[in-house]
Amino acid sequence: MAQLLGLTLLSFFITGILLIPFIDFLYKIKLRRQKQKTKDLFNKSTPIFDKFNNWKVGTPFGGGILIIAVASMLTLWAYGILKISVKPWEVFVILFTFVGFGLLGLLDDAKKLNPGKEFFFFGLRFRHKFILQWVLAFIVAAVLYRQLGYTFIFIRGVGLTSMGFLYIPFAAFVIVSFANAFNIADGLDGLATGLFLISLVAFLAISANQLDNSLGAFIAILMGSVAAFLYFNIYKARIWLGDVGSLSLGATLGVIGLLTGKIIAVAFIGGVFIIEIGSSLIQILSRKFFGKKVFPVAPLHLYLLRKGWDEPKIVMRAWLAGFFFAILGLYIAFIK
Repeated sequence: MAQLLGLTLLSFFITGILLIPFIDFLYKIKLRRQKQKTKDLFNKSTPIFDKFNNWKVGTPFGGGILIIAVASMLTLWAYGILKISVKPWEVFVILFTFVGFGLLGLLDDAKKLNPGKEFFFFGLRFRHKFILQWVLAFIVAAVLYRQLGYTFIFIRGVGLTSMGFLYIPFAAFVIVSFANAFNIADGLDGLATGLFLISLVAFLAISANQLDNSLGAFIAILMGSVAAFLYFNIYKARIWLGDVGSLSLGATLGVIGLLTGKIIAVAFIGGVFIIEIGSSLIQILSRKFFGKKVFPVAPLHLYLLRKGWDEPKIVMRAWLAGFFFAILGLYIAFIK
């Protein structure tokens, strides 16, 4: 455990040192939010979203690029230099998800540089991005099933339940769900990254308990990098993750949960993310099949903004809820 905590401190220090020049670099290449009218999945304008977010125009995004670069290189260094025992296919699953979903998000971020323009793969439409998410997720799920032998889920009171081949679509669903849940929650300064950091602490405890050093080392390194980023991402944020970061970290959270085998605990540890995507899903299905909205606006954090809550208050209370969800998830994971 001391070695893992050392990796966290090293990652925090390196990312923190690099962030200020990286923010300056993003300003220089003009990778910043542009003033534009946003639209939802039904191609309808979103005046409420624009009302609460237009003041953020000009803030650079793309912080996920630095997190992915630092965490990936430090992880490979830790595996190679520190002689941490690793499972090669587990390393593949972790880094393929981490980098693959990041590249997908980076392609989508390109659209924000030229609002209204689409070219080649840059500026993907939602349906195309969604299809590519499933392609990546099925690749990861197939490796989990075929190379690592994951065919089961652990349910408290029932024990290990084998799913056979159905584990592949189940795992893909978990990965895509968390990728989009994180993306949706990443709407307020520090909200998603703070919740993610809390979740990582819980998963580090689970991986340490399972003596999974390769997974534990990656989590420890990612914790440090995300913590350093969060310092600059809290209200009022100097930098955002962008889709490159939100899709990468969300999908990675799902994969980490799958690798621990504690799927019910995962649902609680990521409870606030599930609430966020759940509120959006209810809204989307209601509008599609019944032609009316359940909530005045979704997801939940945007509804609370409309109700008059200040942004920092929503974020802090979400972190508090995330902390207790994580405690509950750990309780479920460790209870005999």
